[in-house]
Amino acid sequence: MTWRMPAETAPHDRTWMAFPTAGTTLGESTADHEEAYTAWTAVAHAVAEFEPVTMLVDPTERERAAQRLGSGITQVEAPVDEYWMRDHGPTFVVDDERPGVLGAVDWIFNGWGDHEWSEWRKSAEHARIIAELVGAELVSSVLVNEGGGIHVDGAGTVLLTETVQLDPRRNPYADRARVEAEMARTIGATKAVWLSRGLTRDYDDFGTSGHVDIVATLASPGRMLLHRQDSTEHPDFEVTRDLRAQLSQETDAAGRSFEILDLPAPAAIRDDEGFVDWSYVNHLVVNGGVIACGFGDDRADAAARDVLEAAYPGRKAVTVDARPLFARGGGIHCITQQQPSLPSAR
Repeated sequence: MTWRMPAETAPHDRTWMAFPTAGTTLGESTADHEEAYTAWTAVAHAVAEFEPVTMLVDPTERERAAQRLGSGITQVEAPVDEYWMRDHGPTFVVDDERPGVLGAVDWIFNGWGDHEWSEWRKSAEHARIIAELVGAELVSSVLVNEGGGIHVDGAGTVLLTETVQLDPRRNPYADRARVEAEMARTIGATKAVWLSRGLTRDYDDFGTSGHVDIVATLASPGRMLLHRQDSTEHPDFEVTRDLRAQLSQETDAAGRSFEILDLPAPAAIRDDEGFVDWSYVNHLVVNGGVIACGFGDDRADAAARDVLEAAYPGRKAVTVDARPLFARGGGIHCITQQQPSLPSAR
């Protein structure tokens, strides 16, 4: 069998999420808790306007989730500690030789490198739980990896980051060749494009050490969307400049140079914790739409919607305030995971 991860632009059967639970990510105060519940709920309802959403809900949050999500979002009870579904949930794949078969890659998840604060042992089971729920074949992996650490074009190209897959806290014995072989086996990637690093804030203690899904994504084969920081005061000014220079020299699985479309960052460069990593790259493509991160910057938010709608013709971009998500270490793409439709179901 040959597994292949479809592009995010391929038709979806649904999007998977996990409802917040008590813990470090939720925050300390009642206001922090409310902000998190509201943010996750807002994303779920935005996605549900375009395609079905299924939410894993911890038993302790059953009543709250039912009240906030309503009947329009399917709720499935399962143990939850972390709720960044992109990272601990399954990465769905298909087998082009068996059109009716869905696969679910079960990466090893260790809380982004087993930090002291990370609570991950319950959510590390989500890939297996969801695979069983949807009848997918489980594709077990020996690689510590997260869904936010990869982006694909569905045609053989995968974007990776040296500081993620080669992170000694994740894969102390891995090298590029081993990672690339596992990407070929599990998601059908024949060409890996390695970013040298991610955005600055992502290397804080609560970061992921360079997830690609806030830096770059592949809108279509040969076309890349790339975060751009225009403020010379921000350390990501040099980071994104250097990444653009690097990626402009790269080619995809078909040997094409990338057409790079810039997604400029919003004007704000700091929050209470320091330099922000606010990025419009961290969007979710859904059936007929794009769920875009918003940062309270009307001009920049609107400009990002224009870029996204041009990059994904025929889709409507909708903005959801992502500041509460980024304050907790991620964005809209990080809390969602798409399940592709199988050819026989289209």
